[in-house]
Amino acid sequence: MSLSVRVIPCLDVAEGRVVKGVNFENLRDAGDPVELAQRYYEQGADEITFLDVNATIDNRSTMYDLVTKTAESVFIPLTVGGGVRSTEDVDRLLSAGADKVSVASAALARPSLIGEIADRFGAQVLVLSLDLKRGDTVSGFTVTSHGGRVDTKMDAVEWIQKAQELGCGELLVNSIDADGTLAGFDLELIRLVKTISKVPVIASGGAGKASDFGLAATAGADAILAASIFHDGKVSIAEAKNALRVEGYETR
Repeated sequence: MSLSVRVIPCLDVAEGRVVKGVNFENLRDAGDPVELAQRYYEQGADEITFLDVNATIDNRSTMYDLVTKTAESVFIPLTVGGGVRSTEDVDRLLSAGADKVSVASAALARPSLIGEIADRFGAQVLVLSLDLKRGDTVSGFTVTSHGGRVDTKMDAVEWIQKAQELGCGELLVNSIDADGTLAGFDLELIRLVKTISKVPVIASGGAGKASDFGLAATAGADAILAASIFHDGKVSIAEAKNALRVEGYETR
């Protein structure tokens, strides 16, 4: 096993604060994004992901400030998503200090955005965020948009194959069925995506205990993203990495 499995805390940001909820509902305050990012960096996180959950215009300027402040004190890759709709948005985020951007709904609405970003900045900058759930499609999984609220009726495998052809650099696979349940990652979904993926797969949605990280890696995840269990202190970054090592995976 050459590459190590990355552990990535995800911070959902609204009005300049980290928020937590289940399926984007009943959001509650979880702290200052810059402070939390610094804490996770010091604890050994491999990357940090910021998701702008409102992505409104007023929130956008706050987000650029947060990215700049975080990049000044956190020296690991920073991915920012939420409301990225154009190469100009990507340019501004990278200029503010982000290393990668994540796109979801905008790429579904206009798939050519994937190619535009990859051509201008390189595929390694682009993380395709996939909110997937079980549905009546060929693969058994359907693509949703708007944080899981809108079912596009598109087959998950079909969309992933198309997005890879257009040039995305990583796949962030978020299971809407598992999200917020703390019952473990959707291993069937991770295995399915891994069979067709030519790029790294980040597993998201459902982490409840440290051992879930080892199971996700065994299913094929190259990186594992979690939010609530880290914010609540249920599992530390060190415990997640230790669980991966127990299963025979390298960590940084």
